[in-house]
Amino acid sequence: MKLKTLIGLTLLLALLGCSRLTVENYNKIAVGMPYDEVVQTIGKPDKCDDMMGLRSCVWGNESRSVHVSFAGGKVLLFASNNLK
Repeated sequence: MKLKTLIGLTLLLALLGCSRLTVENYNKIAVGMPYDEVVQTIGKPDKCDDMMGLRSCVWGNESRSVHVSFAGGKVLLFASNNLK
């Protein structure tokens, strides 16, 4: 039983350590970058809202996140919260 728990914790830590939501990747985002390229850089968004040709997406959670707004499928505005 302890071995299963240890393996589970190891896998969880490996997944958390592989997050692409980093300062380095955030710094690669640029105005005009296509949506697909942002997804390749920081992964799939956790949430997107679409309204009148604008898309607003969030990666992460309330304590650590990246917010990107797209117009015509390209980055218009972007901001981060508590990336390290």
